[in-house]
Amino acid sequence: MVRWALAHRLRRPAESDEPVVRYVAPTFASLRAAVDELTITWLGHSTVLIQIGGLNILTDPVWADRASPVSFLGPRRRLPPALSLSCLPPIDVVVISHDHYDHLDLAAVERLAERSRDTVWLTPLGVGKYVRRFGGAVHEHTWWDGSVVAGVSLTCVPAQHSSGRGINDRNRSLWCGWALATVGVPRRAVYFAGDSAHCPAFVEIGARLGPFDACLLPIGAFEPRWYMRYVHMTPEEAVCAYEELCQGMVERSTLVPIHWGTFRIADDALSEAPRRLREQWRAVGFPSRSLAMLGHGETRRWPHVDTE
Repeated sequence: MVRWALAHRLRRPAESDEPVVRYVAPTFASLRAAVDELTITWLGHSTVLIQIGGLNILTDPVWADRASPVSFLGPRRRLPPALSLSCLPPIDVVVISHDHYDHLDLAAVERLAERSRDTVWLTPLGVGKYVRRFGGAVHEHTWWDGSVVAGVSLTCVPAQHSSGRGINDRNRSLWCGWALATVGVPRRAVYFAGDSAHCPAFVEIGARLGPFDACLLPIGAFEPRWYMRYVHMTPEEAVCAYEELCQGMVERSTLVPIHWGTFRIADDALSEAPRRLREQWRAVGFPSRSLAMLGHGETRRWPHVDTE
């Protein structure tokens, strides 16, 4: 961290404050989607509203202005949340991937816990304490463990990352991704990576829990590579991970990029990740309909009917 701060962060090029993500008004089901319908709404960074199996599931809720322990320092939000927290539909389940500040916002946790005591919170081991302090009903899981909520299975899956919110708790809690799937027919399934470097786990996750209608994969915060390669993937690696999750059958799934455009937490420019992802997508020749580069707040439904 010190080497990165001294050698890179102090002299990285300045970037315009203009947002690189287009805003699209959300069109998710205001209460709940139909049991056989899947909708995904990107709310910014790694916060996503997933409507699956009749449930409303929220991932890594972050509404804070800064991804930081203090309000006056640290990576600031480059564009406001796609909608206010109070405008969310009733949230049945919240899944958290790890405890970093850009994935776990305690103020948002408190407000969500106050909205409903019936919300089920799922976290990796050691992260549940942040939910319990606000009275949330939390279940902690290790890799390949999981819960079933109202006919939807939620499995905690491996990732290559790290954890910690301070100096003394580095890697004292677990990090993970989540695989969601309806138990009945028709089957709907979503993979949410949370935050991860490219690693062999993607092949096993796809083999054990796929196929997925949508793979939510991080594409930003990948520079400098000598440091970030252990915890974050490049856009090109995200395409590889997607192919591994799909077991090569990319026409059956959609890549939904996350973890970009909201906070600048590394040396790469906010505009670099989407540009490189599109270039790599064209280079490998994957179907254009299988890449959902969602706008800020945009909702995608499955099965998706392309009207363009």
